[in-house]
Amino acid sequence: MELIISEDIKDPSALIKSNSLTNNIKKAIDILEEKELKSFIPVKRNNNISFLKFEEIYLIKVENRKVNVYTEKQKYTTNKRLYELEEILDDSFIRISKSSIVNIKKIDYIAPSFKGIMFMTLENGLKDNISRKYLHDFKRKLGV
Repeated sequence: MELIISEDIKDPSALIKSNSLTNNIKKAIDILEEKELKSFIPVKRNNNISFLKFEEIYLIKVENRKVNVYTEKQKYTTNKRLYELEEILDDSFIRISKSSIVNIKKIDYIAPSFKGIMFMTLENGLKDNISRKYLHDFKRKLGV
């Protein structure tokens, strides 16, 4: 990848070279053509950079000091911090603990656990706890 930043460039442009039009290239084109990057998150997996649409994301979780982004079948990492993601994500997302943000549209079911904690399972089988600190806002968001 080559990036050139110069004050001499009057008309910015992007050149992508590839032997085929992959899904990642299509997403990159979508992002470059959008005026704002509000509906995508750049992520990494095996040294490849991808762009995830918000609706593809199930769970974002800090694990071992890395911010992991989970989709239906894949796990990615991002350099963004949890609070930065919280600021750009849409209304489908809510913080459920100090280390997790969930897409409420991907929740399969919620069950009570011990000491006021709720237990959540997502449609793809991922599980996480909703801590007491965030439970009130979570219930309000769901309307319960």
